[in-house]
Amino acid sequence: MAKARTGFSSGIMAAIRRRRPMIAGVADEIRRGKIVIASYNIHKCVGTDGCFDPSRICEVIAQFSADIVALQEADQRFGERAGLLDLERLKRECSLVSVPVTGFSEKGHGWHGNVLLLREGAVQEVRQLKLPGVEPRGALVVDLELAAGPLRIIAAHLGLLRHSRAKQAESIIAAVADAAPRPTILIGDLNEWRTGQGSSLRFLTPIFDHGHATVASFPSRFPILPLDRVMGYPKDIVTAVEVHDSPLARIASDHLPIKAYIDLSIAAAARETPEERRDEIEAAVGPLPDGPAAHETDA
Repeated sequence: MAKARTGFSSGIMAAIRRRRPMIAGVADEIRRGKIVIASYNIHKCVGTDGCFDPSRICEVIAQFSADIVALQEADQRFGERAGLLDLERLKRECSLVSVPVTGFSEKGHGWHGNVLLLREGAVQEVRQLKLPGVEPRGALVVDLELAAGPLRIIAAHLGLLRHSRAKQAESIIAAVADAAPRPTILIGDLNEWRTGQGSSLRFLTPIFDHGHATVASFPSRFPILPLDRVMGYPKDIVTAVEVHDSPLARIASDHLPIKAYIDLSIAAAARETPEERRDEIEAAVGPLPDGPAAHETDA
């Protein structure tokens, strides 16, 4: 146990030493022509001051002006599992609409707390993945048709245990390997600060580079750990990543939101078949499990 604690502390210290300065803002020319996608763990709308205040979360979402937003912990975890946000307000003030999913209850917003908000575009398919692990976890796989082209979003919230995260990463890769190829973004609170071989996210290789463009987002008052991630396939479609840091964001949740700038114009259409891509992945990481259990909904 002492060795485990020492390893954990060493990992935290290494993350602090590698802490990269947060980008205060991205120049207008970087945003021009790009899709802006954000991830935000809203901590069930409970801020660092201990107050439950969904209104603050809506205000922070309005601040970072994203085209697509992946939220985590947007529902109650127990009981009625009711959604915690005012989706009508987000639609009215931010022009963001929730992608429809089959929730755990009629009052729920998302799938295992995952919600995907979209400003414009057509939803072609939604898959709700059950991820393995000690804690109940899930991911949304949403195929979109945007003005700039097709895009797949995998919005996930991985577990607290390293072994569970590794299995969840494998399941996500299996789902990607079996799907029709298209530009893909994996985004969410992946609960991993390591970026090297010790990272539980190494199983995302070779499709996603888990060490690419990491920024510190947790804890919100003094962010040192890159728990919230965005990864692209192909990698080059993610042109910049930044943390949205504002006085309100530091109070509204224990995570800061992250934003990524996506350029679909440089994503040449993938020509490999799912079988060829699965063979490539298994050649790099070994045999993959079958794709995770999924509920499919027509959108």
